Amino acid sequence: MNERPVALITGASSGFGAVTATRFREHGFQVFGTRRAGGEGFLALDVDSDDSVRACIEALLRQVGRIDVLVNNAGRAMVGACEETSATEARALFETNVFGVMRVTNAVLPSMRARGAGRIVNVGSVSGFVGVPFHGAYAASKHALAGYTEALRVELAPLGVRVALVEPSAHRTGIQMVRPRDTMPLYDEGRERVESIIRGQLETGEDPARVSDAILRAATEREPASRYRVGAKAVFAAVARRFLPMGAFERVLEHEFGPR
Repeated sequence: MNERPVALITGASSGFGAVTATRFREHGFQVFGTRRAGGEGFLALDVDSDDSVRACIEALLRQVGRIDVLVNNAGRAMVGACEETSATEARALFETNVFGVMRVTNAVLPSMRARGAGRIVNVGSVSGFVGVPFHGAYAASKHALAGYTEALRVELAPLGVRVALVEPSAHRTGIQMVRPRDTMPLYDEGRERVESIIRGQLETGEDPARVSDAILRAATEREPASRYRVGAKAVFAAVARRFLPMGAFERVLEHEFGPR
């Protein structure tokens, strides 16, 4: 039986997942990263598919016997006004960002419970506690992930499984970001402005190694925090949301994402 701790990281072919996989290997983990198509050192795992998740987890457990850390990182984003985002498009976003996390978690949990040990780290976003304009469906999915993670953490603590949520602001990394299919001219200016701001933040933001460090801490600290806010904007937003009146906080959002 392998003696090194085993980490499974979804969406590990790029972005936070790729950086985190490298960081975990540097700290002695045997890392298994996933991407939808598999290949080139990756396990094939489509978080949107029950069959794909089941097959991947069963095969991995047969191979190494256990999963010590699960990092639910796979996700995607959409930029568009709430009105121009259809329920079908929002549902597809939730399928990956929320239900995908639930699928993988439920597949891994029986083996963790049997051992009375394990870590689950869910990768959220500053949008999980801030409703960023023209990012509404994405923010809704990350708010849902935050609520799910809070409940999961309390439920699993008596069973020896620790759960944490990492909520980064924009860092220098990529994420699949699409627009609604049927956009409305009324929202063109605002949507394009916010998309430009977000893409600029992704290109010039903070070092993604900060996020992988937080994920590693959540996976290895004896008593992990419930939330790890990463990046100056995430920390500021959390403080501002807590202490500012709602009207003042909305003016902060208008200053960040409104017309220049």
